[in-house]
Amino acid sequence: ETTAAPETTAAPETTAAPETTAAPTTTAAPTTTVPSVPAEYRNALRTAESYLDFTAFSKPGLIEQLEYEQYSTEAAEWAVENLDVDWNQQAALSAESYLEFSAFSEGGLRDQLEYEGFTPEQIDYAISDVKAKGLL
Repeated sequence: ETTAAPETTAAPETTAAPETTAAPTTTAAPTTTVPSVPAEYRNALRTAESYLDFTAFSKPGLIEQLEYEQYSTEAAEWAVENLDVDWNQQAALSAESYLEFSAFSEGGLRDQLEYEGFTPEQIDYAISDVKAKGLL
């Protein structure tokens, strides 16, 4: 004797998804409130970021390097001011780099970092850092 398969209930009816309207078109913000950044400035920023990817710089040293690359002083200064960088860490990296290739006294290393354009506070940070690592 066979039994009938249990009755299944029909799947609930689905309603169509609500119609969506096209996304509103956006217009550019008025230039009086959001000035556009000139291409030279954006390029200087990208160049500065590239330099920091492979070596340490002080703020003035990086500005000078960008000027050497033929960026205007204004573009170079804007780029350096708009970097997300820890200048103390840059001083420490620079000090470490110097000590990898040459022996320095503390005074000599201070003089070298000052020559590179680091501030006294950044130099103090760098000296403390390399001392803590046993490099000086």
